[in-house]
Amino acid sequence: MFRQFLPIILLTISNVFMTFAWYGHLKYKSTALWIVILVSWGIALLEYCFQVPANRIGHEFFTAAQLKTIQEVITLIVFSVFSVLYLKEEFRWNYLVGFVFIILAVFFIFKKW
Repeated sequence: MFRQFLPIILLTISNVFMTFAWYGHLKYKSTALWIVILVSWGIALLEYCFQVPANRIGHEFFTAAQLKTIQEVITLIVFSVFSVLYLKEEFRWNYLVGFVFIILAVFFIFKKW
């Protein structure tokens, strides 16, 4: 039973690293771009160390499309928390509406037709 949830846990950890790799540097705009790129690559390496096993294990239980959908939902949740807490950006109502539509896509992808 736990093994089925392991991909979700690993994808969540992966997405935390990914979010910092892609957006964490926005607080350090005065840092040289080449330094930001190297640091981001280093963080992305850690992200891949969790993402690849997550997909390998997850494919035992989910299709590739389902794994991608899970990953996208996790990304939205992690990014929303990150943007509010780390970047101090406002979470707007229209973001929520857009996310609801994405959750609707989850329904269609996971529904057995």
